[in-house]
Amino acid sequence: MDAGRIIDTALKLIDEVGIQALTLRMLADALSSGTATLYRHFGSKDELLALVADRILGEVRVSSEELDGLSWREAVTVSAGAFYGTLCRHPHAISLLAAQVPVGPNGLRARERLIRLFLSHGFSVALAARAFTAIGHYVIGFAIQQHGPGAPTPEDHLGLRDYYNSLDADAYPATIAASEELTSVPPDEEFQFGLDLLLDGLERIRLNSSPQPAQARTS
Repeated sequence: MDAGRIIDTALKLIDEVGIQALTLRMLADALSSGTATLYRHFGSKDELLALVADRILGEVRVSSEELDGLSWREAVTVSAGAFYGTLCRHPHAISLLAAQVPVGPNGLRARERLIRLFLSHGFSVALAARAFTAIGHYVIGFAIQQHGPGAPTPEDHLGLRDYYNSLDADAYPATIAASEELTSVPPDEEFQFGLDLLLDGLERIRLNSSPQPAQARTS
């Protein structure tokens, strides 16, 4: 039995029952095997979960051809959207990406591709590294909050809107006025809005930190 089949089966089980419910015995049974076989490939459940996280990153499909000719901002939007979409397909596994720094082959390739993209568009090494980290944290954090276990349902949003509208109008007039917007924006729209804000800030920093033409410096 190869490691790839074990990792794929572990991810399938996590999608079905969640990380906490997954045991190596459950995994072995799903593979019609024994736990001793699993330990020949992985030293612990944590080691297996790290590889599952990298397996998820391998599902983020963004080809070089898709990014050719795009501005850095467009390319990042495509990449972040693909990452977000992948996480949404595995809501029970999102926390794996938050619990550890992905250093498997897929994680390394994704990091290299995005940092190289930033560098090729005039970002300093320091800004490229911070931009990569900030975008990753934003995508993972948003996905956990909106799609992870315990994420609010449409019914929860309706109940929250009703609660806001029931508040004391003298004490919370702004919250009441914004109650509809606070509870009705679709997650995908909210995700893009937040990403645009982040990219706006990165563009401003990039431009302010870029070397100025000689004429501009002496004027």
